[in-house]
Amino acid sequence: MALVSVIHGPNLNLLGTREVSVYGRQTLPEIEAELVSSAIELGLELECYQSNHEGGIVDRVQSLRGRADVLILNAGGYTHSSVAIRDAVAAIAPEIPTLEVHLSIPEAREAFRQQSLLAGVVRGRIEGFGGLSYLLALHAASRLIADRGLLLRDK
Repeated sequence: MALVSVIHGPNLNLLGTREVSVYGRQTLPEIEAELVSSAIELGLELECYQSNHEGGIVDRVQSLRGRADVLILNAGGYTHSSVAIRDAVAAIAPEIPTLEVHLSIPEAREAFRQQSLLAGVVRGRIEGFGGLSYLLALHAASRLIADRGLLLRDK
């Protein structure tokens, strides 16, 4: 079964209580429950990970080599500042395409959020739909996997 890995970056553990006018009231556990349900419907294996630490995210991205088929990544604030996470994503590409996800639209926010260091190494980007951004990315991941003929692959 194809594996989709989801990595949530810093402060996403505070969803539902943090800046609800920007990020909404949906919590990370609620988003993950929807992802798990949708992954089952799509015939995908799913794993989720959240870290507030840059090195933890780098380690997790690197650990996907030879295991995952697609990475869904919301690097949070590290999107705009972490060369290390960008380099880790580049190191697994193109073997593992990465879909960059954002709950809000970074370009519509503060100037420092308007540049993604990940943009040059990700396969695509989904943003601005709140928690739905993750579900849209999961469907895109399913399509990428199917297009590569990997849905029935044994791990």
